[in-house]
Amino acid sequence: MAKCGAAFPNGASWTTSYTGGSNSLWAPDLSYHNGQYYMYYAASSFGSRNSAIFLATSPSGASGSWTNQGLIISTTSSSSYNAIDPNLIVDASGGWWLTFGSFWTGIKMIKLDPATGKRADSSVLGLAQRTNPTAIEAPYIFKHGDYYYLWVSFDLCCQGASSTYRIMVGRSTSVTGPYVDRNGTAMTAGGGTQVLTGHGSIHGPGHEALLADTDGEYLIYHYYADNGASLLGINHLAYDGAGWPYVY
Repeated sequence: MAKCGAAFPNGASWTTSYTGGSNSLWAPDLSYHNGQYYMYYAASSFGSRNSAIFLATSPSGASGSWTNQGLIISTTSSSSYNAIDPNLIVDASGGWWLTFGSFWTGIKMIKLDPATGKRADSSVLGLAQRTNPTAIEAPYIFKHGDYYYLWVSFDLCCQGASSTYRIMVGRSTSVTGPYVDRNGTAMTAGGGTQVLTGHGSIHGPGHEALLADTDGEYLIYHYYADNGASLLGINHLAYDGAGWPYVY
């Protein structure tokens, strides 16, 4: 895997009020629609709700080709949720939705205008939430068969081999929910069916994405090795007789 260069070689000055001056940006979500690449990404600092999600577009995806399309949604220290970890889902009817969220009151969804990739209205939907602990983030919605599956990460990332991140899922027949786990527990009430957790020398797998390839579906995530190195994990994904996913 080769590094292809920075999306913004001259920096992203429009983000620094959210990053505390850092040039570190988080959690890019890339997809291809309308003849161009869309990249939703987050600007924040660790543990802060002074956060924002921005959109950039590019005809090629190449370094330096990205155009800043501006702010999508932001939060402050007084917000009840956190605007990081964006993921775009285009539903079966062509509707555009952005899921995001980290800790506090959990995973949210906003409606987007497919013509611009920006917000279509002021509504904010709640899709999933935990209490005691509140650790839930990194949503990714993926449609398989008759269901939309809401994938999330529970517990703690970014602590090397001590990370407790684990990958959970729920599902709904509607992109906007309600999402429930295998036991029927609502994800808004802490529900989630575990698909992958730490095992052996794999620590804290999380911030997952899904890919449908020619030979099936894949679960893609990051994890930590015993020495604390951050690595990429890829597993085949299959579904049991009741339609619940598992890795192999």
